[in-house]
Amino acid sequence: MEDVPRPLPAQPTRFMDRLRAFMRTKRLAYRTEETYCRWIRDYIRFHNMQRPEKLGAEQIDEWLCHLACNRSVSINTQKTALNALVFLYTQFLRRDIGHLNFTRANKGRKLPVVFSHDEAMRVLSLLRGQCWLAASLMYGSGLRVMEAVRLRIRDLDFDNLALTVNEAKGSKARRVLLPQSLVMPLRAQIDMAVALHRQDLVKGCGSIYVPGAKSSKPAHRNLALLYLFPADEPAFCPYMQVMRRHHMREQQVRRAVARAIEKAGVKKKASCHTFRHSFATNLLAAGSDIRNIQELLGHSNVRTTMIYTHVIGTHTEGVRSPLDLITQ
Repeated sequence: MEDVPRPLPAQPTRFMDRLRAFMRTKRLAYRTEETYCRWIRDYIRFHNMQRPEKLGAEQIDEWLCHLACNRSVSINTQKTALNALVFLYTQFLRRDIGHLNFTRANKGRKLPVVFSHDEAMRVLSLLRGQCWLAASLMYGSGLRVMEAVRLRIRDLDFDNLALTVNEAKGSKARRVLLPQSLVMPLRAQIDMAVALHRQDLVKGCGSIYVPGAKSSKPAHRNLALLYLFPADEPAFCPYMQVMRRHHMREQQVRRAVARAIEKAGVKKKASCHTFRHSFATNLLAAGSDIRNIQELLGHSNVRTTMIYTHVIGTHTEGVRSPLDLITQ
């Protein structure tokens, strides 16, 4: 249950506990909380465990330069680390950090790796069960792996062949395509999830986790809140202090996909996210509007989506290599 917030003391006194409690009042996603806390701990350790209140712009610059020059982080990683410290100082500590003058990371963003349709289908053919269905949604609907495993029964709209991603990155819900070919497998998956839930109720571990809910009792009856991809076994939930069945772990899908990629003989640095990239490039190659693709992927800025135009290039415009012209 890595995405379930751990309980905090009623009156937190430790620095990181107070910081986490403050983050939760701001309703940050738990993954954002974890990421920010990880970078803030790194910053404190880099400065020999000094309290952040005693540090300022000079020390922030020093740490950010260290990330760029000594740890060779990417531009986006350095930006995330900076965002964590901006949150720490401006919102939690309520201090102006002033002007920063750090070395910017120059490890640029690489073009996304994509599958050809044949490669994607070969990889999917080597997957089974829930991992196959989750990966099929990544390729057919453009989901991230965590968005796939967090899906609930209520998110499926078979009549309109649509899927609502409610527990998305940045808490930005969106509607996406639901492939017609997955309707029957998804209906069977729902039946399996409901049957498993009924068994859990008999065992006394049938409560359903709902972020922010103070009680799990009403959720017993609301089958629409059930996770589409239930975990293999119930586990202890630290949030409500009960045994309950969460969704399957993302690492379970990642490992299965990694094995399938190797078996399929795909010689690319591919992963679960490659299915999402491939979804976008397929739509772009088919002539879909870049703004529509932006909405389907849930990107805040169209410039993020525009990177797929570089992946497609001019190959779909009839441009041919001069070498092929010479050899004819």
